[in-house]
Amino acid sequence: MANVIHLKALAKINLGLDVTGVREDGYHMVRMIMQTIDLFDWVTIRKSKQEAITLRTNLNFLPTDEHNIAYQAALLLKQDHPQIGGLELNIHKCIPVAAGMAGGSTDAAAVLYGLNKLFGLGLSLSKLMEYGLKLGADVPYCLLRGTALAEGIGEKLTRLAPMPDCHILIAKPPVSVSTKLVYQSLDALEQPPHPPIDAQIRDLEEQDLCSLAGHMGNVLESVTVPMHPEIERIKEMMMEQGAIAAMMSGSGPTVFGIFSEEGRAYEAKARIRSSGIARQVYVTKPYNIKEKNR
Repeated sequence: MANVIHLKALAKINLGLDVTGVREDGYHMVRMIMQTIDLFDWVTIRKSKQEAITLRTNLNFLPTDEHNIAYQAALLLKQDHPQIGGLELNIHKCIPVAAGMAGGSTDAAAVLYGLNKLFGLGLSLSKLMEYGLKLGADVPYCLLRGTALAEGIGEKLTRLAPMPDCHILIAKPPVSVSTKLVYQSLDALEQPPHPPIDAQIRDLEEQDLCSLAGHMGNVLESVTVPMHPEIERIKEMMMEQGAIAAMMSGSGPTVFGIFSEEGRAYEAKARIRSSGIARQVYVTKPYNIKEKNR
């Protein structure tokens, strides 16, 4: 049996994000279309002769103990499966941190998946997703990946037709967004704009990229954009450079643009980067092939 496994932990964007209510326990009910993209962290899991779990990252400001969700994932499986011994985890971050792209959740998902493979635990995807939900609402989706409708608090997942091929420009401005504050501010709005999620599902079935882009919407923009107007400026720059549509992902502050032409996407990348409005700018594509290795 192997002693080490290397995994790609994929980022996600939200093609549509709606909030439909609040549960009694304070969790918000959502209805959103999730899409993995080919932007990823490298996660390496290595067996160790020591009993402890150690974690290293390439970013010195990230926690490397139980305050890191990837560490929590390893601890969670280790508690239930005594055959898991000592572990050395190494995470090379490429996904922007605190960006609304599930960077932490996807690392945790990769650890769950990797430990299952490395130690031959034989856990099904649904069982891994049960573990994932204990860690965070996005983790089950990060295990499923592809194009999916997420409901409930994000844990009820339904596979959808794949996103049509295109080029996706990612730009994260150097600002921090409090997800808790965003949702609290949304609760104070009387009539926030609700995106047409069902129309997007039909667009995916028909593989109509232009219609899909036209129906994109994120109800959280109504509160995050006024707090951080640079988000709107990035969207405008993407549209000026030929994006079919541009929108904030999750609670922000990352903006993504959909381009049908690769050249236009790279031209927009160069303009945004030279403007200084965003430090982390990438061109990528949807990740839809289920048979690909992690």
